Amino acid sequence: MRVYVDLVLFLNIAMDFLLLLSVSITLKRNVKFYRIILGSLVGGISIIFLFISLNNITLFLFKMIISMLMILTTFSFKNMKYFFNNLLYLYISSIILGGGIYLLDIQLNYENQGLMFVNTGFSLNLIVLLIISPFIIYGYIKSMRKMRNNYNNFYKVDVYYNDKIYKFNAFLDTGNRLYDPYKKRPIIIVNTKKIKLSYENSILVPYNTASGKLVLKCIVVEKIVIDNNYEVKNVLLGITLEPFKIEGVDMLLHNDIMGGIK
Repeated sequence: MRVYVDLVLFLNIAMDFLLLLSVSITLKRNVKFYRIILGSLVGGISIIFLFISLNNITLFLFKMIISMLMILTTFSFKNMKYFFNNLLYLYISSIILGGGIYLLDIQLNYENQGLMFVNTGFSLNLIVLLIISPFIIYGYIKSMRKMRNNYNNFYKVDVYYNDKIYKFNAFLDTGNRLYDPYKKRPIIIVNTKKIKLSYENSILVPYNTASGKLVLKCIVVEKIVIDNNYEVKNVLLGITLEPFKIEGVDMLLHNDIMGGIK
C-alpha cells in the first residue's frame, strides 16, 4: 500500500488546527493565532504512529499524551479545571467532526438495495474533507453557543401561594419590561391554569401588545424559590393563558428580579 506522508501530515495538521480553533472560539479563550498553529504542529507528531507497531492500549495512551501536549502548547496551563475543560472540548469537537465526516462518507459511499447496503465505490477525498470540515465545525460552534446562551437562562422555580407550592420551568426573559404601575414592582409572567384567580383577589395591570392594550391579572405571592437556592418574597405574579414560544417554559422571569438575586 502506498502512503503519501506529506498529504497525511498536512491533513492531520489542518484537522488539528480546526479542532483547536473551535475550542478557542467555543470557550472564548484569548490565545494568539500562532499558538493554535503551534498546537496543530504538535498534533502532527501523531503521524509517527503510522510507522510504529503498537497495541491498542499503548496507542490510546500515546494519543492522549499528544492531545494534552496540544492543549498545553495552545492554551498553556492555568489550573486543572481550565486544562481539563480545554481537553474535554477538544475531544467533543473531534467526535463532532469525525462523526460528521463519517456520516457524509456513509451516505455517499453506500446505497440501499432492499435490505442490503452496497458500496458504490465513491469516497470522500482529501480536498472534499478540507472543504466540508470547516462547515461542520462552524455548525457545531454555532449550536454550542446557542445552547449555552439559552440553557444558562433556564431555571426551576417554586411558587408559594395560599399554602400551596406550584412548580414551574422558567426562562430569564431580558425582554420582559413589565412593571406594576402602582408601586413599580417587576412582574413575573406565568402561563398556568393551576392558580385560580378572580378580579377580587388580583391586581389588574394594563400593558401594550401588538394587538392593542390588554389587562394582566396579577397576584402577590408569599415567595418564590429559584433553583432551590435563591428566595424572593412578595413577588408580583402575572397570570396568562397565552403559551410562550420557548419550548418547555411556562414562566418568564423578570431581569430586575434575577439581577437583584445575583
